[in-house]
Amino acid sequence: MKSLKLLPLVAALALTGCMSMAPSYERPEAPIAAAWPEGEAYANAKVNQQALPDWQEFFTDPRLRQVIQMMLDNNRDYRVAMLNVDRMRYAYNIQRANFLPSISATGSGEHSGTPRTLSTTGRDTVSHVYSANLAMASYEIDLFGRIRSLSEEALNEYFATEEARKSSRVTLIAETANLWLQLGADRSLLQFAKETLDSQTKSYQLTEASYKAGAINLLELNQAKSMLASAQSSYASSQRAVAQDINALNLLVGTNVPEDLLPQKAEVVTMAAMLPNGVPSEVLLNRPDIAQAEYSLIAANANIGAARANFFPRITLVASGGTGSTELSDLFDGGTRMWSFAPSVSLPIFTGGANWATLRVSETDRDIAVANYEKAIQTAFSEVANALATEGTIEAELAAISDLADSTKKAYELAQTRYRHGSESFLTVLDSQREYVSAQTQLTVAQQARAMSLVTLYKTLGGGAVDQKEHKLEDLSKSADQVVVTSTENSSANGATKQ
Repeated sequence: MKSLKLLPLVAALALTGCMSMAPSYERPEAPIAAAWPEGEAYANAKVNQQALPDWQEFFTDPRLRQVIQMMLDNNRDYRVAMLNVDRMRYAYNIQRANFLPSISATGSGEHSGTPRTLSTTGRDTVSHVYSANLAMASYEIDLFGRIRSLSEEALNEYFATEEARKSSRVTLIAETANLWLQLGADRSLLQFAKETLDSQTKSYQLTEASYKAGAINLLELNQAKSMLASAQSSYASSQRAVAQDINALNLLVGTNVPEDLLPQKAEVVTMAAMLPNGVPSEVLLNRPDIAQAEYSLIAANANIGAARANFFPRITLVASGGTGSTELSDLFDGGTRMWSFAPSVSLPIFTGGANWATLRVSETDRDIAVANYEKAIQTAFSEVANALATEGTIEAELAAISDLADSTKKAYELAQTRYRHGSESFLTVLDSQREYVSAQTQLTVAQQARAMSLVTLYKTLGGGAVDQKEHKLEDLSKSADQVVVTSTENSSANGATKQ
């Protein structure tokens, strides 16, 4: 009698699959410092009480915003990332379908002839058998949560793929912005190289005329010629850099970017107080690559439940019901009903150690996923710390290089004036010009680095808010026909096996 009272409970467990043998999931402790690095290098890195804005608000230049939107619409790598999300969603739906039995309708007609030599009546006979059935294929009752664990694994793999898409989106946005800024810096260098070339061309023409007039010697003429050749080389190099920047930007965007959307000089991106307030372990969880690593860890944890369930019996059901008749016209008449029901139980007794090896593999995969998750957090912390160090020192570096560029320009102009009055050698003019050109180049590069440092910090912090058009994963998790239970805490409360 007691066993009969347990039948409803067993049936409920079988139909809902509420038992799980996966170990209860606990997020590993973040193996990083409890606070961001401190020191003189980080003094100017400011803290913001608000979360990072999305890229439409962060990048204030309307041209750059249009270029980024073009990239999101046309970049093939991002397109592949979105298709991978769709693929994993369909794969999850395939796995989730195992919760329900597969039922198909079949109809058949069998005709056979028997010669009189084999017939019991001594005459040639022809027989006909018609049938129509609804058949349920081998359906496993998920008594020990094997199917549910596999479904939870597939669900979290889908979530991980979605986070990979977000990570790809953030990376591509940052790459597009940095390449756009690099193009502006290279165009500034090209303009400076053109001005230098024009100046050196005129200077060489005057020097050559002075040499022909006997006012200077051959050494000074060759020194002027070397300055002209150096300017020509720098100009050609700058032309090549600009052309390659445009080609790289077109490839990244996935289409040709109109000229009116391209920068003509070094641009400056300004955004104060970028670092969100909070401890590192909280701030870094906004990064999609860390969320991806955690979802992969949860999936590996769920797979252990499926491996553990392999040690327990599997109950499968095969059933069919329909009608059969020797005459097609009588197929659905009374008295033609036929049915079959074939439950079976499979209990593993000896598998040659395969089940134990499968369990150990799943546990090792979980340990690997833990290490990958911890490494992702450590890498993110290091990237943010480096970006903060750049942000904390770049302004001072930019100001110093700006002062250097101003002083070298004045020194070059003074050397030219003194040379024309005969109180300075041409070699001094050459040296002062090289210092001036070098300082101006450093200034442009520093301006580019200043703009890129903000983009890099923005990227390392997770890239701000997400698109409203993105998939709502939480809604998908909750709407899984109330069969897929994604919370391992709930499963442990219902008798789950704990590690």
